[in-house]
Amino acid sequence: MKLNHETIVHRLRDGQPGQSIVTIMIAMVALLGAAALVIDIGALYYAYQQLQSATREAALAGGAVLANDTASEAITTATNYSAANGDLNAYTNLSNVTITAAVKCLTTTGIICTASPSSANALTVTETATVNSLFARVLGFNTWTLSATATASAKGGYNGPYNVEIILDTTSSMGDTDTDSQCSSTRISCALAGIRTLLGTLSPCAAGMTSCGTATSETATVGANVPTPVDEVGMMVFPGLISTTYAPYDWACPTKSLSGDSIAYNNSPVYQIIALSSNYRTSDTVGLNTAAYLTIAAGGGCSAGVAAPGGQGTFYAGVIDAAQANLVANARPNTKNVMILLSDGNATATKANMGTGATSYPYTQECTQAVTEAQKAAKAGTTVYAVAYGAEASGCTTDVSPSITPCQTMQQIASSPGTIPNPANFFSDYTAKGGTSSCISAARPTSSLTQIFTEIADDLTVARLLPNNTN
Repeated sequence: MKLNHETIVHRLRDGQPGQSIVTIMIAMVALLGAAALVIDIGALYYAYQQLQSATREAALAGGAVLANDTASEAITTATNYSAANGDLNAYTNLSNVTITAAVKCLTTTGIICTASPSSANALTVTETATVNSLFARVLGFNTWTLSATATASAKGGYNGPYNVEIILDTTSSMGDTDTDSQCSSTRISCALAGIRTLLGTLSPCAAGMTSCGTATSETATVGANVPTPVDEVGMMVFPGLISTTYAPYDWACPTKSLSGDSIAYNNSPVYQIIALSSNYRTSDTVGLNTAAYLTIAAGGGCSAGVAAPGGQGTFYAGVIDAAQANLVANARPNTKNVMILLSDGNATATKANMGTGATSYPYTQECTQAVTEAQKAAKAGTTVYAVAYGAEASGCTTDVSPSITPCQTMQQIASSPGTIPNPANFFSDYTAKGGTSSCISAARPTSSLTQIFTEIADDLTVARLLPNNTN
């Protein structure tokens, strides 16, 4: 039998005229629809990233001013950084943008809710926006509505790392009762309360870690540090001690006898009672570690903390020099050094107080010597804060050429690298016993020690993003 191949081919090809064209058209519509959907989804995702970025920027901007401004001012700042038309993070493809913001007092961030002006430590921002579709219109989707939420802490979040040396005046006058309304206790107790505020705000380890890890062993001369420390803090006192053996008196439980522990300023005193440590909190989100020597020394553990035995008069150029030397000796890569001095600023040690030992600080121009050492440290890269606690309008009797007052001394000690002196680093609790209303910091007028240390912590830290479900 002879087959007609041509006839078979024609039948296969032409048996159902036009069906293949319809199939191809349907396939093309499906492919174009899928392509259009992919393009629209890509554009939608890009728009969401823009909205999310703007919302985060708004939250951070509001959080950055929350510690120092009222709640309404922080919300206004956040709004200015929103994605709305005319605001600083506006995008042309985002329309009908609305923003809502609210301040909160969260309990797990390790950042205090300042009593004023905002009574909050975080701000949450939610933004919604409309995005026009491109090809999805043919499917009935003309616009898409997007929403993004971000939460930011007030200043007080991680920004370090820092190496911080706290220098505390423990002369006998610090044992006097402070009569102002801000702290009706001994001056040393009021000072320690401020230091605890600082420790509660600095970051022992990276933000968000539920545990900083196990700290190294701690001694009177070696600090306890977590595996990856952020802000390390140490404490020095003046007058200095006879030897490191006496250093534990400040954190021993109960406190040891202080009689005869101090030594003349030129006789190689030991100023450091707590080495640079990072175990003062066990994570960035919890309170103080009451077992840490630094916390105990600050009165947050099993004892009242550092006492004020005095015994050698007042001279603090030497401890400033020692603090700077310790910061340099223990420098870590990519860290900044900070020194915080709290004193009334009235250096008046006698010749006997100075002694005739290995060092040779003179017993003249004692306040000026302190200014010189502090400004030398600032020139070497250390930020120096001065907290004048009841600084008098007269004193510094050993300074005669030129003369200087205790208040002026503390003002000139406050310095930053490149800004010497720096008025923004000077604080004064002028309402404290012995203080004078003429010693007010124009740049930082607060007179509450707790607020002073809060503002110092704010300077060292910045607002940071938090998970939206943070409590």
